[in-house]
Amino acid sequence: MTTKPDYLPSSLPPRGLCRVWAAAYLGVSPTLFDEMVDDGRMPKPKKINSRTVWDRVQLDIAFAALPDEEGGNPWNGQPDNGTSANKNTGRQRSY
Repeated sequence: MTTKPDYLPSSLPPRGLCRVWAAAYLGVSPTLFDEMVDDGRMPKPKKINSRTVWDRVQLDIAFAALPDEEGGNPWNGQPDNGTSANKNTGRQRSY
């Protein structure tokens, strides 16, 4: 079985991502990614001939604009603004 040659060095991620790769890049399912594109939280794709691709840089910008989880950092139990007591909430994240 032959494999597709890898033209990009591993230190250089592709700029244009297909839908599945764009969703994976953000850490969400393709279905949720579609919802986010439809409601404007993520950018619309670009067309390159018959290909539909998302600009990785635009995904980064849109991702940075998403709201942070309210109520502080669930990983360390500390509030984001530093106004609440510093106690561990015992909550665990699931993936």
